[in-house]
Amino acid sequence: MSFATPSKTFYNRCIRILSNKHGRKYMHTENLVKLLNKVKTIALVGASQKTHRPSYEVMAFLQARGYKIYPVNPTLAGQRILGETVYGQLKDLPERVDMVDIFRNSEAAGETCQEVIALPIAKRPNIVWMQIGVINEPAAKQLKLQGIQVIMNECPKKILGG
Repeated sequence: MSFATPSKTFYNRCIRILSNKHGRKYMHTENLVKLLNKVKTIALVGASQKTHRPSYEVMAFLQARGYKIYPVNPTLAGQRILGETVYGQLKDLPERVDMVDIFRNSEAAGETCQEVIALPIAKRPNIVWMQIGVINEPAAKQLKLQGIQVIMNECPKKILGG
């Protein structure tokens, strides 16, 4: 079965997917902006030091908007990206973050979601955000059962006008 691809206008104007503990819901861009306005700290999983990579661009944009970013990448742990120390895993972060932003493929995003669930409850984020093209329904379901909001297939930079 195939589905028609919605027009770009429809995509940009209308709805974004949000899964939470009450099931799947849809949010307008303005509601996603409000959600992001409540966020202060973000763990960016899949951070790259390569300036042409989307994770680098989004990290720079979010830093410029005043967010505290903790880059996470086991290969780069201990190094620095945009002045921030890179951590190997979410459990290594020095503080609880409000949001985890995932720059990994859909399958690997499931592993990151399991890492979120394995955190002590007091260290779990309120939101897990999966970037454009990253959709993992089983992982989203597990997260929402834990009371964690999930946004999939969207970019906070795009939502905030970057």
